Amino acid sequence: MEWIKVLHLLAVLGWMTGIFAVPRAIIFWKREYARLEEFGPTGDLTIRIYRFSMGLGVIAIATGLWLGWYWGFPLWVWSKLGLVALLAAHYGWTGRLVLRARKGIFTESDFWLRVFNEISVFGAIGVLIIVVFKPF
Repeated sequence: MEWIKVLHLLAVLGWMTGIFAVPRAIIFWKREYARLEEFGPTGDLTIRIYRFSMGLGVIAIATGLWLGWYWGFPLWVWSKLGLVALLAAHYGWTGRLVLRARKGIFTESDFWLRVFNEISVFGAIGVLIIVVFKPF
């Protein structure tokens, strides 16, 4: 079971990298697109980070469910899963932003994208608090 924990943690780290990096990368992609008026290397990198971290997110959720099942799904696991579901929804919204950006549609401001990016940090902190302290 310890190997499942290791795999889970590695996948979570990779997924969180994408969750934190992609909205920030969209800001730079937006600026590059305004300058070049075409799809450039920042867009390519952003898409690659999103796709790679999506696979890690699937592994993180699958191994997290496996561990939850192994532990009998105590209340703290359900709480963590609720926050993970919110993070997954945030990631899905990020995916919508990436798809629109591929078409050259950047409607959100840099400020909005920064705030959107920071929302996920609060979700990650919540997950960490629940996992470490197991309050229920």
